[in-house]
Amino acid sequence: MAMTVQSVLDEIRDIPGTGDVIPVIDPATEEQITEFTDAGPEAVDAAVARAKESAEARTWSGVPDYDRARILWKVADLIDENSDLLAELESVNAGIPPSQAKVISRVGSEWFRYYAGWCTKIDGIARDVNTGGLTGVESHMHAYTLREPYDVVGLIFPWNGPIFNFCAKLAPALAAGSSTVVKPAEETPLTAHVLTRILAEAGVPDGVVNLINGYGHTAGAAITAHPDVDKVAFTGSTEVGREIVKASAQSNLNKVTLELGGKSPVLIFDDADLDLAIAMAGFGCFLHSGQVCMLGSRIFVQRGVYERVVEGVAALGNNLVLGGPADEGSMIGPLISQKQLTRVLGYLDQGRKEGVELVSGGARLDRTGYFVQPTVATNVDPTSSRLYHEEIFGPIVTILPFDDEDEAVALANNTDYGLAGTVWTQNLGRAHRLAKRLKAGTVGLNCQLQFDHSMPFGGYKQSGWGYEAGKAGIDTYLQSKTVWAQM
Repeated sequence: MAMTVQSVLDEIRDIPGTGDVIPVIDPATEEQITEFTDAGPEAVDAAVARAKESAEARTWSGVPDYDRARILWKVADLIDENSDLLAELESVNAGIPPSQAKVISRVGSEWFRYYAGWCTKIDGIARDVNTGGLTGVESHMHAYTLREPYDVVGLIFPWNGPIFNFCAKLAPALAAGSSTVVKPAEETPLTAHVLTRILAEAGVPDGVVNLINGYGHTAGAAITAHPDVDKVAFTGSTEVGREIVKASAQSNLNKVTLELGGKSPVLIFDDADLDLAIAMAGFGCFLHSGQVCMLGSRIFVQRGVYERVVEGVAALGNNLVLGGPADEGSMIGPLISQKQLTRVLGYLDQGRKEGVELVSGGARLDRTGYFVQPTVATNVDPTSSRLYHEEIFGPIVTILPFDDEDEAVALANNTDYGLAGTVWTQNLGRAHRLAKRLKAGTVGLNCQLQFDHSMPFGGYKQSGWGYEAGKAGIDTYLQSKTVWAQM
């Protein structure tokens, strides 16, 4: 597959559509690098029809499971072979530093290797049943369950991790045997274009993966409301997640999996390894300029070490090198767009009006690109502050003190979200107590931002419905059927 960055930019520009022309901007330079045309509702209809036709013909689900596994493994190999191209596209399109983009590409390929192994392990249960205990009349039955894929699945994912989210959703959907309609965020269409080419080269049949480019309110809305889409898997904001649920209710009650926002707490006790906790908590709120759903954007510190942690996290933020793909040594990239920059700066202005103290950062970087300084905010009112309660998706962290374990838990759980949480303490009893008390789908004990393809990931409360990764990830794309046979 001979592709270059320029050829991808040219191919994206030539994809036909009927809607608005959408510019693609390099967030580090604010320059337009290409553009594409919103696909429009007719293109969505055609993509869903292709997916439905391939599902009904069992073009993919009928492929022997060992062969499906080999194809998905080949996809992983091709992603690795094209990792330099994918990383360069991810950097120029999403502002991710090149070294981090290469790691993301490798993580993407492992999604396909992991779920290739599940192709041969999709099974149900079987048992002989005598219903006499219920009816008084013996009836000998053999019962078993089948695990079958949803025919057509719509996969919609955001701009903050295009390769990761594409692979995280598509690999288990294909392992399950589904046909798909895939829509990346309009800000970041580049790597999805390459990955779709890789899938075809690896042997995924035509009609099984159908790429649609466009706005969320046009192409995305058309997918979620389409009567022939059986399942929608979405990663993005809680606000859009609500709209997807409404669309499902108004169409054919298609099933929905949602990985939504977060406002994750980090609890640091006075017996913690403070050097490690400060380093991880600081990087764990500023990574990717705060544009990661599970980052610890609310830090709570036991009062005796509060000042040290505030100073340490602020110093770490001040020392992070911000820059674009062309800037040597850059550790943190820009925000994705002018829209996001305006949103984040608006939160900072609101915080100042509320009397929040900005210990560090608090302003746009004085250079071209959508860069905001890593910011530490204190003196935050946990009952009313928007900085404290709302997901900002920017490099802003609030830090508040607490006195004891109960107060820490109350502060941590004082949120509509429940995606992740972290506890830093050398008291193992306390650590495991708090793991049970935190209302979050993922909890780290003396570690942060941990992830593995084999472990389920999902949220409590308004952070989502359902799970990705692990066995739970493939269950997302499977339906259960019970079969009874009279003996």
